[in-house]
Amino acid sequence: MDRVDKINYYLDIAEAVTKRGTCLRNNYGSVIVKNDEIISTGYTGAPRGRANCLDLGYCRRKENNTPSGAGFELCRSVHSEQNAIISASRKDMIGSTLYLVGINKRTGKYISDNKPCTLCKRMIINSGIEKIVMRDSKTEYRIENVNDWIDNDDTLNK
Repeated sequence: MDRVDKINYYLDIAEAVTKRGTCLRNNYGSVIVKNDEIISTGYTGAPRGRANCLDLGYCRRKENNTPSGAGFELCRSVHSEQNAIISASRKDMIGSTLYLVGINKRTGKYISDNKPCTLCKRMIINSGIEKIVMRDSKTEYRIENVNDWIDNDDTLNK
């Protein structure tokens, strides 16, 4: 058996984390790693103590046919990136890498164009995370440097 490379190793762990997700549409898993040590993990789910969509059996965004990437104020979940950041200390995250995997709950397939939303990008920038690795398929991924998000601010009206 071939040994998995380090990037896919951490992406495999992030994929395992998706299995804890409680969203009826898409589940994401995040793993923050620094110096080959896992700092934190996070999955998509309702805030602690609140009912989640999986247990309630419905999703307001799904019922309203809200497109992906819109209507987050209707969503009960905290994003996986946010949960991972909340569970780690900033000093540990400075210079770290966040590994992100998204699974479409309806099809069971990878979300090949996954990326952090605008709010998650802001939190990632402020956390000190240096780069994001996003899985597109079982062995393919993209890497983005967080400094590029700062230099190419997608929230400016041009």
